[in-house]
Amino acid sequence: MDRFTVATRYWHRTGDGRVQCDVCPRACRLQEGQRGFCFVRMRQDDAIVLTTYGRSSGYCVDPIEKKPLNHFLPGTPVLSFGTAGCNLGCRFCQNWDISKSREIDTLADAASPEAIARAAADLDCRSVAFTYNDPVIFLEYAIDVADACRERGIKTVAVTAGYMCADPRAEFYQHIDAANVDLKGFTSDFYHRVCLGQLNPVLETLEYLKHQAGVWLEITNLLIPGANDSDTEISALTQWVAGHLGPDVPVHFTAFHPDFKMADRPPTPSATLARARRIALDTGLRYPYTGNMHDTPGQSTYCHGCGEPVIERDWYRLGIYRLTGDGRCVRCDTRLPGVFDGPPGNWGQRRLPVRLAAPARPGRR
Repeated sequence: MDRFTVATRYWHRTGDGRVQCDVCPRACRLQEGQRGFCFVRMRQDDAIVLTTYGRSSGYCVDPIEKKPLNHFLPGTPVLSFGTAGCNLGCRFCQNWDISKSREIDTLADAASPEAIARAAADLDCRSVAFTYNDPVIFLEYAIDVADACRERGIKTVAVTAGYMCADPRAEFYQHIDAANVDLKGFTSDFYHRVCLGQLNPVLETLEYLKHQAGVWLEITNLLIPGANDSDTEISALTQWVAGHLGPDVPVHFTAFHPDFKMADRPPTPSATLARARRIALDTGLRYPYTGNMHDTPGQSTYCHGCGEPVIERDWYRLGIYRLTGDGRCVRCDTRLPGVFDGPPGNWGQRRLPVRLAAPARPGRR
């Protein structure tokens, strides 16, 4: 093995001589030398290995609201990074150059878990986010990074599609503090045709995160004109969230921009996002948001106790802030759901690319 390849344990041998990866519901069955759908997990020496431990497509300090997380350490900077590959095949992927990459050269940077945690501390980041592509496929690396961050008091965030099997999911989220799950649509047909996946495993992940994991959860739903933006589908999604997860889980309805294999589709009109937010409010969700479009009223937070605006957002920049350090409305003392720790940050909407190209030393901690 080279220095970026490490052993994994979520796999088993099948009766036909192949080895099956058990990280996600895709259940790739591989012959020697074959890579899975995600490209980064492969069969080598009769076992499944991860081939991108310690390598990244780049690092950047972002506002936490960009993940998007609106109820998790508002206004603070987060050190973001991803690797290559993905275990879904979304035709509308906005990061297709990373997530659909079949070139290891996409991974231009490298860092050990300790180097990432140290860099986050040096950059005054309150958290590190696994994003750009899905941490499910590099979970061994992500877990080690999360552990190194936790030793320094730095939280970790998974930006994920939630397409994961039960056992690795339970291990992974023992190490994670917050997650934004991309619920891409609300029909099995949409997941099958447009994402090359299944809906039910994602719903299982959402219920696990809300009711068992102790992880702060927010949801993103990218609305694509004519594909998943009907009143019927939005109503079904919001009713399921309200009934299965409760009214306090924030849902971000975000605008689609033509890209990858759906470049011929028009961008999402602002009226669609406003309509989705209204449907969510009428369903009983307390914290629906709009995203990927300038909409201060739709991106601001309102107290569910008195209705007053408590966090104003202009894109990713915070304006009015009327919460106490532990997240209580200063007017009515209602505790807002989320992770609030002291005064808000003032990172704003800056984006700061950074290089961490120190030699990585792979190997499970």
